Amino acid sequence: MTTLLYIQASPRGAESTTNQIAAAYLAAFRARNPAVNVDMLNVWETALPAFDGNKVAAKMNVISGQQNTGTHKTAWDEIVTIAKRFIAADRYLFSVPMWNNGIPYRLKHYIDIIHQPGLLWGLEPKSGYFGLLKNKHATLILTAGAYGPDLPSPAFGVDYHATYLRDWLQQAGVTQIEEVRFEPTLLAADPMGDLKQAKESAAQLGSRA
Repeated sequence: MTTLLYIQASPRGAESTTNQIAAAYLAAFRARNPAVNVDMLNVWETALPAFDGNKVAAKMNVISGQQNTGTHKTAWDEIVTIAKRFIAADRYLFSVPMWNNGIPYRLKHYIDIIHQPGLLWGLEPKSGYFGLLKNKHATLILTAGAYGPDLPSPAFGVDYHATYLRDWLQQAGVTQIEEVRFEPTLLAADPMGDLKQAKESAAQLGSRA
């Protein structure tokens, strides 16, 4: 059975245009794949532990090939438990608004917890990072208030939003990535029309998946 992990990074619930577009994708995907297991993860409602000194030390132990013991083992076990949920999914659906040119801090917090050596990536001294995830697919639903690809940058913002998510996923081994954008949401000449078009594009992607 296919598992789709739906990660919501907007705290605005049904009022979020990002979530509305993601919902259009998900409805179409479910219609095409009725047996799919959808795992919903709202980063605002999920308990995320602090990535503190013990977790950093545990990470460095793994990188250097040392065994974690005591508080470091406890910290690493907590990381592994959270990361396993992400690793277990076959597909990912991200609903991510742009915040200050980047991603919401709660999503960055989640990524900082799960993006770990031996779990999502490895490192070769001569060739660099390599991803450990295989045969995964990600769909990014992206919105931005003032930024738009046809507007001058940096006057209307800079895209550290899609670029960060794509770079992170690719480093983890996710190479099949598609996206739907609604940008800008605040300065669009026809915001409702553009939102409708984004929902239709999302539904088309979902119906082909």
